[in-house]
Amino acid sequence: MDYKDYYQILGVARTASADEIRAAYRKLALKYHPDRNPGDKQAEDKFKEMNEAYQVLSDPQKRARYDQLGSDYTNYQRGGGQPGGFDWNKWYTSGGAGGQQVNFDDLFGGGAGASGGGGFSDFFSAIFGGMGGMAGGEARNRRAPQYEQPVSISLQEAYAGAARLLETGERRLHVTIPAGAKTGTKVRMAGGAPDGSDLYLKVTVQDDARFERDGADLYAPVSVDVFTALLGGEVEVPTLGGRVKLTIPAGTQSDQKIRLAGRGMPHLKNPQLKGDLFVQVKVRIPKSLSAEQKSLLQKAREFEK
Repeated sequence: MDYKDYYQILGVARTASADEIRAAYRKLALKYHPDRNPGDKQAEDKFKEMNEAYQVLSDPQKRARYDQLGSDYTNYQRGGGQPGGFDWNKWYTSGGAGGQQVNFDDLFGGGAGASGGGGFSDFFSAIFGGMGGMAGGEARNRRAPQYEQPVSISLQEAYAGAARLLETGERRLHVTIPAGAKTGTKVRMAGGAPDGSDLYLKVTVQDDARFERDGADLYAPVSVDVFTALLGGEVEVPTLGGRVKLTIPAGTQSDQKIRLAGRGMPHLKNPQLKGDLFVQVKVRIPKSLSAEQKSLLQKAREFEK
C-alpha cells in the first residue's frame, strides 16, 4: 500500500488552516467536478482523490492521526526505508468491535458514483475506515458492534435526497440518504455489515461553490448591473430547485440581502419544511460608458445636488 500525501493533493502546506484547506478544496472542486467534465475519467479520478483528501484534512481527529502517520513515514524514509517496506500494521483501524477489518472497497463496490465522490482508496479505508465518530466511540463499541463508513454527497443530493448501492458478498443493498442530510448525519442500515450487525453511513456534504449553508438556510451572491440596481428589474438566480426570477427593487444597495422564503434546504426531520435562500446583491459598475450614458449620468448627478 502506498502513502498518500493529502496536503500535496489539495496543494496546501502542512501548516494550512482549516479555512485555507476549505478554500483550496472549493477551488479544485469547481475545476474537476464531474458535472463540469462529463466523460472525463481523469477529472473524475482527480475529483475523487481530492474529495478523499478533504475528508481527512477537514476532520480534526482524522487530520491529527494523518499527521502522526506522516511524521512516522517521513522518519522511515529519512532512515533509508524503501517504498513497500513500511510497517503499516500499527496504523490500521478496525471497522468494528473485536478488531475485525472491513474491506470497504468490496463492501461498496464502487457504487457511490462519480458525483457522490465514492470509491475511497485502500489507504483511506485501512487508516481511517474504522474511525467513524471517535468521541466516546470506544464505549459505544463495547456495548454493541458497530461499523461506520464515510460517504460523500453533493449539496444538490442533500437537497433532494440520494441513493447508494452497497455490495457485500452476494448481497446488494440499496440505501437512501434523506433530504436535508448534513455533514455528520448518520444513516443506519440494519444488518448491513458483513457480520450481520448494523452499518452506519456517516455523511459528509461537499461544499458547493454557488451557496453557503447555515443549517437549513442558504446564502448566494447574485451580480446585477448598476442600472438594474438603480431603477429596479428582474434577474435570474440559481436555487437548488432550479433557476427563479428575482425582483430587484429600485435603489438596491450593493451587499443588500433579499430573502427567498422556502428556497433553502429541507429540514431533516420534516423535508416538507424548508429554510430560506438569502441572495446577496453584488452591483457591477461598468468600466466604460458611452457619451450618451455619461451625459445622462451627469444630468442625474446635477439633479441629485
